[in-house]
Amino acid sequence: MPMFQKNSDIFNILAEGISEGIIVVNTKQIIVATNTSAEQLFGYEKDELIGKSLNVIIPTRYHSQHTSHVSNFIDKGKKRRMGQGMDLNGLRKNGEEFPVEAGLNPFKIYGDTYVLALVTDITERKNYTLKLEQTVQERTKQLTEALIKEKELNELKTRFLSLVSHEFKTPLSGILTSITLLSKYTKTEQQEKRDKHIATIKSKVRQLNTILSDFLSVERLDSGKVNYNIEKFALSKLINEVIYDANMLLKTEQHIQYPDNIDEVQITFDEKILGLALSNLINNAIKYSPEQTTIKIIFRREAEYIYLEVIDQGIGIPKSQQKHIFDRYFRAENALLSQGTGIGLNIAKQHLENLGASLYFESEENVGSTFTIRIPKNQETKR
Repeated sequence: MPMFQKNSDIFNILAEGISEGIIVVNTKQIIVATNTSAEQLFGYEKDELIGKSLNVIIPTRYHSQHTSHVSNFIDKGKKRRMGQGMDLNGLRKNGEEFPVEAGLNPFKIYGDTYVLALVTDITERKNYTLKLEQTVQERTKQLTEALIKEKELNELKTRFLSLVSHEFKTPLSGILTSITLLSKYTKTEQQEKRDKHIATIKSKVRQLNTILSDFLSVERLDSGKVNYNIEKFALSKLINEVIYDANMLLKTEQHIQYPDNIDEVQITFDEKILGLALSNLINNAIKYSPEQTTIKIIFRREAEYIYLEVIDQGIGIPKSQQKHIFDRYFRAENALLSQGTGIGLNIAKQHLENLGASLYFESEENVGSTFTIRIPKNQETKR
């Protein structure tokens, strides 16, 4: 140390002009010189570090590792950057750790070896790098999500086009066949056959109209262009109309059980939307139930809600697929052979929820399903 102090004036003049912290240690790793920047960096008073072990400015967990590194470095006697490729922390007097970068330079004076460490606080750089990494990760996540959404949208479009093609092709083929056959029945006594094909054409046209209505409803829901009309109406009138239309779809010896307690019931809701939802549930019950079965419509009321249940004895919904039943274009695997767009339930649920109501179900495969519409009694406040 005395030998080094002979040159302290020159050292101080040079060191004080540098913004980085300078720490000089001897071969025993005792600090023999510092500059003001180093003292401020580590939180010490002037010359307070002189004579102390280098370990006072290094976190305890690095002591043994650091001691051997410095010894090896002194033996080799070459300049190097310390901590390259790894995290290197300094330790302030108050116990606070902070990230540093250190360049080590060995030198000799009067035959004694010393190491000069040029120490830089890289907290801001680390924070900037961390922020940049977080930004890159966030942007990457956003891009990945966007690509996933685009893929899902493309898949949805493909399914939609396939669905439209299939759902329109089937009734159109039926209409064309009936018209072709209808033109052959020219005699008066063939009126019954003509009526049969006219009924088929009407049924297929209604089917096409339903499909178009569903697609238009999807577009309006997605664009937010739905205008609801909340008013008071007789529930019996609505159910009569829904059942009248549904009767034309009934299979052999199927029948609909009419609720017996609704004659005086008045509901404040969107009549058209409730009719759409109820028709969808009843039509599905007919479609997915075998012949000689009963579709029940149950009405009940509780303190805050009124309920409409549609109960069938149909094929039910596989338990593993029940969570997807309200997804747009989804059709359960046991229903793929039946006609349908897979959007009716999705539309009904969205409309009902927009109006403060809800749609839920219970189902058991090969036993049947119960779909329930729940409407708040104070619906007139939800305008």
